[in-house]
Formats: sequence, structure tokens, C-alpha cells
Amino acid sequence: MQDYTAKARRLRIAALFAAAFGVSATLAGPALAEILDLEKDELKFGFIKLTDMAPLAIAYEKGFFEDEGLFVTLEAQANWKVLLDRVITGELDGAHMLAGQPLAATIGFGTKAHIVTPFSMDLNGNGITVSNEVWEMMKPHIPAGEDGKPVHPIKADALKPVVEKFKADGKPFNMGMVFPVSTHNYELRYWLASGGIHPGFYSTSDISGQIKADALLSVTPPPQMPATLEAGTIHGYCVGEPWNQQAVFKGIGVPVITDYEIWKNNPEKVFGLTKEFAQENPNTTLAVTKALIRAAKWLDENDNANRAEAVEILSKSEYVGADAEVIANSMTGTFEYEKGDKRDVPDFNVFYRYYATYPYYSDAVWYLTQMRRWGQIAETKDDGWYAETAKSVYRPDIYLQAAKLLVEEGLAEETDFPFGTDGYREPTDAFIDGVPYDGRKPNQYIDSLPIGLKSGQTIEGSDVVGG
Repeated sequence: MQDYTAKARRLRIAALFAAAFGVSATLAGPALAEILDLEKDELKFGFIKLTDMAPLAIAYEKGFFEDEGLFVTLEAQANWKVLLDRVITGELDGAHMLAGQPLAATIGFGTKAHIVTPFSMDLNGNGITVSNEVWEMMKPHIPAGEDGKPVHPIKADALKPVVEKFKADGKPFNMGMVFPVSTHNYELRYWLASGGIHPGFYSTSDISGQIKADALLSVTPPPQMPATLEAGTIHGYCVGEPWNQQAVFKGIGVPVITDYEIWKNNPEKVFGLTKEFAQENPNTTLAVTKALIRAAKWLDENDNANRAEAVEILSKSEYVGADAEVIANSMTGTFEYEKGDKRDVPDFNVFYRYYATYPYYSDAVWYLTQMRRWGQIAETKDDGWYAETAKSVYRPDIYLQAAKLLVEEGLAEETDFPFGTDGYREPTDAFIDGVPYDGRKPNQYIDSLPIGLKSGQTIEGSDVVGG
């Protein structure tokens, strides 16, 4: 028998007592569900200080990990690379990860390791912020509404003349993103390219991502984004919260667009662990997934009624460590763009609704298409490769097994989960440029995007060849 935490042991004893004396599951209560036979019950998970790590914090603070017999330690990490490396070495059992990290590691872009994800942590949650100087240069190119405020969404078309002015003056236009395989990198690139601004290619010999670039993108850790912007090292950035709202509060920049407006209800972070861990600890992986699903449900239930409490939890120094007021600016269903221009964005952070926690193959495929589009995947792959890679990393089978147990335990509704899906979302054109995406036809999608590599093309030196 595992040495469970005191609370979990009490729950297990109560469940066994209920079973022995014929107490019905209803009377015994949903929290008395039998704990799985865990292979490992003491776990350490990593995260980066962003509001979308919330499912981990809530699963810990609300006792959902303990309910599953898990004794979990949460530990903030210095940056995404350190976090991934520590999962690979086993120093961390799992972590809050960029959606692109498990995919990139598995295909060998950067670090090579087979990482899997049974749980998608959220939808949306990012924004693009520019400096006050750049904002003033953009404003003449942005239409205003009847109230005099800018009409949203703001397209990169308004940034293009600014970038061209920098180029004419012989100055680089620098922007920050958090990691080469981050959602932020791909969202920023998508937005820029949709406005005719080339964000640059990667190649096997040049991993800067700046080949042929009009805007030069480079890595800046999320908490350092506002200070780097204020110092003038970068002119804008794409990051998760609370670091866009922090720029507003500090008066140093203006968020111009959210990722919800770039791709409505886009997948964001995932919970990642090694394939070996999942294979060697199947019940533990299942228990972790159950606890995270419950945490996501708590975050969204009753029309976000728990968000104020979540903000207080996340503001603690051991989690995000930003002022509660700053976190609340986006976490509670609003988003402030220019100072004083606060608008309702109820789906800025989505943790549970719209099947947010289900790891869709089509989400994985989209990230892979962007890796190929910008040269991180150097050569054309057939559609079957995209499907196989997605299925080797995204594990909806584990997710649905966890969901089934929660339904049986009375802790979730069957309608909360997409039982019966083939793992692909329906095709969508809910992007800022309206280009349709079908996860079943990745090459057709890649070839339809105006800027980026096409079928048969590769980067040689600083040139696009083939195709």
C-alpha cells in the first residue's frame, strides 16, 4: 500500500468503509471514490510564472491532487528550456509546457526526447504588446469607432508602415517571444505575416529564425518582457498574462491584440511528461489527469464564479507573484488595451468550456504546420507524417479514461467531454486572415498561406529553393 497523504488515506478508508457496509455511492459522496493503485505518489511538477499554470495551482490548493492520493510539489522554473530539460532528466515528473515543446522534442527540433501530453491546459490567454512609441506610429493607420477608440481587432497592416519606417532609417525592428517553439512565436509570426510583415525563416544552419525577416524575433523570458520593452531593447512582444497587462499598469506599452482575435479559441499550454513516465506509471498519469480536469472545471464553472478566488491564489509569490489587480485585469473576463480602454473579453482565459482540456490531434497538427511553414521542419512531410506525429504525442486515450472515471464518480458530466470524437476539430476559418484550416489536410493548409515555405521548398543559406 502506498504511503498516501493524510487526507487521501482518510478518503480511502472512508471509501472502503462505505463499500464494506453497503453505503451507496451517492450517500458516501463523490469525493470517496476509490484511489487508483498508484505506481508513484510523490511527484514534483514544474511551471513558468504565467496565469495559465492555474490548473496546477488549483489542483494543489483545492486538494484535487490529494483526493487522488498524490503528494505533489509545485516548483517555478527559470525558463522553458530549463523546465523541459528537467522533465527529460527526471528531476521533474511533469510540467506546464508550451504546446510546441512536446512536439518539437519528439521530432528532434532542439532537444530530442519523446514527450507526451494527456491534458490541454487552456485556450487563448496571450496578447501582443508594442511600445508607446510604436503605438503612436501605428495609430494613424488604425480606424476609430464612433466613440473615438480604435476598432479591434487591430491587424498587422497597421504595423507594416512602422516596420518599413524603421527599415528606411536603418534600424532593426526587434520583437520578443518566449521560446522558438512557443505558441507565442507562432501567433506573433501568424499575425505579422497576415499583415505582410515577414517574421523570418529558420534553417538547419541558422536557428535564429531571422532569415529574410522584416521584424526580428528573439527569445525573452515572460517576466522580463516589460522591463526589456521599457529599456528599448525590443519594440514589442507576444506573451501570456499577466505580462501584457503589466505593461499597461506600468504605462510602458499598449497591448494591440489578443490571441483570441488571431485564432479564436486557440489551444495554448499543455501538461507534458515523458513517454517513459506515462508507460511506467499509467495509474499515476491517470490520477494526475483526473485532478487537472477537476481543477479546470473549477476555474470555469458557474460562469467563472471562482475566478476572483483563483486570482488571489495565483498572485501568491510561489505561483505567478504579480499583483492581484494585474492578474484580475484579464483573468476575470476583461482585457485592457490602451490605458483606460478596458473591454469585455469573457473568453480571454478558457480552462474547461469548449472541451478546452481535450488534447486534439488537430491542435498538434497546427503547430507542426507552423514549424514547417517557418523552416523548423526543414523538408516537406506527407499528411500521414503529421497525423502519426500528433498521435505519438497527444494522448486523448488517457484523457478520456480519466474523464470516464470522473463521470462514474459523479465529479463531472458526460456532456463535458467529446466522447466519440476522432480527435480532430472541424475545419475552421476563425483566424485573423480568414484562411481556413483543416487538420486532416496539413499540406494543403501550408500551401494556402501567402508567406512561408511551400511544398518542396527548403532554405539553403539565405535563399528559398525548390517548390
